[in-house]
Amino acid sequence: MKEVLGKQGTALLAGFVMMNLINCTKSDTMPARENQVVKQHDRKIEDSLRREAERVKYTYFLFPKNKKDSAMAAFKEKFSDSEQYTVLALNRLDKKNSWRADSLIIPDKFADDFLQYSPFPKTLDSLKQVDKMVFFSYAIHAYALYEGGSLIKWGPSSMGKKDTPTKKGLMFANWKKEEAISTSNSEWILRWNFNIHNTLGIGWHQYDLPGHHASHSCLRLLEEDAKWMYSWADTWILKDGGQTLAAKGTPVIVFGESDFKSRPWLKLPSDPAANEISEADLNRVFVPYLPEILKEQQNAKSLRNKSLSAAKKEADIIPRA
Repeated sequence: MKEVLGKQGTALLAGFVMMNLINCTKSDTMPARENQVVKQHDRKIEDSLRREAERVKYTYFLFPKNKKDSAMAAFKEKFSDSEQYTVLALNRLDKKNSWRADSLIIPDKFADDFLQYSPFPKTLDSLKQVDKMVFFSYAIHAYALYEGGSLIKWGPSSMGKKDTPTKKGLMFANWKKEEAISTSNSEWILRWNFNIHNTLGIGWHQYDLPGHHASHSCLRLLEEDAKWMYSWADTWILKDGGQTLAAKGTPVIVFGESDFKSRPWLKLPSDPAANEISEADLNRVFVPYLPEILKEQQNAKSLRNKSLSAAKKEADIIPRA
C-alpha cells in the first residue's frame, strides 16, 4: 500500500512540476502578446467610458399641427443661426426644408465641432492604411469621412428613395463638376457634383434634405458639406486622351438598410445609442473590400508620383528668362 501511494505521490509531484514548467514557459514566451491584448482591452474600455461621458443628451422640440407657425417662430427665437443649423443637420434637414419638421431632437449642449455629435466611431484601426475613405449609411441617413483611420467629418444625407434606391457596395470617386444638370430632370441643378458611378450617373452633391430618403439614387448633402468634399476627395486618373481609366479615385462604400420610414435619430432622447454605427459594424462593411482598396490606392499613388516627377523634370528643362 505504501509502495502504491509512493508511486502515486511521485507521479502527482512530477505532474505538478511539469505544470509549473509549462506555465513558466508560457509566461516567458507570451508576455508581450498578453500585454498587447490587455492594453487593447483596456483601451476599448477607456474609449467606451469616455464616449459615455461625452455622450450628448437630447430632448424633443414639438411642432403642433395647428400651431406650427408659432412653434417655428419660437424655435428661431430660442436658437441662434448656428444652433439652428446644428439642430436641423442632426434632424437630416436643411433650412429650406425646416417647415417639414413635426418634431426635432435638441442637444443639451452646442459644440463648436460637429464631430461631437458623430454617430460614427472616431477611430477605425482597420482603416489606418487607407488615406481617404467615404461611408454613406442608408440606415442613419448620414455620411462619414476618414483619413488614416481617423474620423474627420460627418453629416446628414438623403439617399435614393424606395423606387430609385442608391446602389450599395464599394465604388470610387470619378469626375467632378461644380454645377451639373440632373439626367432625371433638366430643371434640377446639382451643385458640387462628384460622380461615383459613371454608367449609372450616381454622385454626391448639394440638394434638398427633407429628413427622409428622397433622391433618384444620388447622395444629397448640405451645400457646405458638398463643397468641402468637392475639394477633399480625389478624382480618377485617365489616359489615352481621356478614353481609358488609369486609376480610380477615393473609395466610397454605401451600406445598410432602410425601411424608408424610420428616423432613428428621433429615438435619441430615450436611447442614446439608437443612432450609432459601431466600429464592429463598419469593420463588417469595410474589411472585405480592404485588399481591393489598397491595390487601387497604390496604383493611384504610383501614377500621381510619376506625373509629379515628369512635371518637375519638365520645369527644370525649361530655360528661365
